[in-house]
Amino acid sequence: MYFIDRYDAAQQLVPLLKKYKNLDCVVLAVPRGGVPIGYYIANILGFPLDLFMTKKIGHPNNPEYAIGAVSPEGVLRDEEQDVSDEFFDYETQRIRKQLTDRYLRFMAGKKAVDLTNKIVIVVDDGIATGYTLLAAIQLLKNKKPAKIVVAVPVAPPDSALKVKKQVDDFICLHTPESFYGVGRFYENFDEVTDDKVIQLLKQVGKQKIKT
Repeated sequence: MYFIDRYDAAQQLVPLLKKYKNLDCVVLAVPRGGVPIGYYIANILGFPLDLFMTKKIGHPNNPEYAIGAVSPEGVLRDEEQDVSDEFFDYETQRIRKQLTDRYLRFMAGKKAVDLTNKIVIVVDDGIATGYTLLAAIQLLKNKKPAKIVVAVPVAPPDSALKVKKQVDDFICLHTPESFYGVGRFYENFDEVTDDKVIQLLKQVGKQKIKT
């Protein structure tokens, strides 16, 4: 285990992100696990916090195995996986509606941050296959940010390399060869509830955290 909990992981990431402190940045957290990390980083460095709604598409025979990922405005598909177009299209539409509905609930009507010409720092509590983040990156490029940064506590080496190739800066604390899931590297990896996400989004910027 490398981290006590998500806040400990975020605290370890902050020193590597301080080079962006006085620049025009936005933290985009991937819900739900990335929100405590994004909350801490945004508060410490004084950045606005928004959500990036992405979710993997699971294989029909193994839902935990990602064959692609969806965001409200984009989709990424692993063409090497032999699944029907009908299944993939159905899952894309189903997940996209779910993500859109959840974003509206989480943000409680708050307007999304304009990402144009800003340094966008995408955070999550870890990377497994990388498809969720790759979908996020694909969409973010269409929004014309000045720079895309991905900051995560842990990722397997192959996924880390895939993501690193697609962004301007990739920050990852650990890339262990033996990787059996993100949660194995945390002492406390409790589920982040929807209510917790809403609470943190309401509090960001209002409570100064001491490092």
